[in-house]
Amino acid sequence: MSEGRQNLVGLDRQELERLVESLGTAPYRGRQLYHALYHRREKEISALTVLESNFRQALAARYEISYPSVQHEFISKDGSARYLLRLQDNTSIETVFMPEEDRITLCLSSQAGCAVDCRFCFTALLGLQRNLSAGEVLGQVLAVANARVIPPGSRLNLVFMGMGEPLLNLAQVMKAVRILADAQGFGIPLRRITISTSGIVPRMGELAHDPRRPKLAVSLNASSEEQRTELMPINRKYPLCEVLRACRAYPLRPRELLTFEYVLLGGINDSDADARRVGELLRGIRAKVNLIPYNPGSELPYRPSPLERVIAFQQLLTERRIPVYIRISRGQDIGAACGQLRLAGMLKGEG
Repeated sequence: MSEGRQNLVGLDRQELERLVESLGTAPYRGRQLYHALYHRREKEISALTVLESNFRQALAARYEISYPSVQHEFISKDGSARYLLRLQDNTSIETVFMPEEDRITLCLSSQAGCAVDCRFCFTALLGLQRNLSAGEVLGQVLAVANARVIPPGSRLNLVFMGMGEPLLNLAQVMKAVRILADAQGFGIPLRRITISTSGIVPRMGELAHDPRRPKLAVSLNASSEEQRTELMPINRKYPLCEVLRACRAYPLRPRELLTFEYVLLGGINDSDADARRVGELLRGIRAKVNLIPYNPGSELPYRPSPLERVIAFQQLLTERRIPVYIRISRGQDIGAACGQLRLAGMLKGEG
């Protein structure tokens, strides 16, 4: 970012209306600026020709349009890509691009690092550096869309499953979500945006009452309180029983399901008994389960469940009439899979 100039990315419509008024022009110019920034993804103030030339000059003297810079791009053999992005203060984060036949999914970070300390997650080894601003969340979408030449109007799915616990940065995440979902902003429907949480119970209640909330996914990963505390120390503060109580109270829209994510760790949480307990835990909740075979690495001792165990686990849940899917993570060969984000090999001293 240029010295002394403020980034426009991250300002919502009302903030842009106040900004243009402070520069002596009508509020509707703020709405035009908002549409150009997010809907058309204009990258230069000089390109905002819908605005008068004199106003563009005044705007450019104080503000700019700035995206996170791409430090490194790692391309997987499956077509996905992991992006190491540098923010204005030189903090680094990671974002994942996953193309499919009829859509593109972006896995976004909400924090630099993470404080939740799940034992099987590589991001946890970094600790928490700081929360991201709404502009830095939006900047990930803009930076990757620019790098991959994704045109406005493309079918995008967004999942807040990258670095960090989104509900511990809820205000900034939801500010970004409102801009992402706005028809005059990015225009991405809320049904294509998912926030994943380890189970921050008070924030789950807060999110439940937001009229513009996206879908919610809850990281379960265990079939008992003791097991979950061992794998996810956050369970001491927000026990599984409280998380499930919040899930049962969550006001689902018509045809909406809660998603429960379950990372299968070989010999730890993947037994038939575990599957039966999970079935009992979720009884009566309108939900689906995503089974995620663990994505290993040398820094942590866990190993993935054998395929036959994964299938057996799925079958036992299916017998209990729980919709269940096996999710094989993309980008495993470049460390972009679920739980693998760790700042481009920083833990190994690479890059």
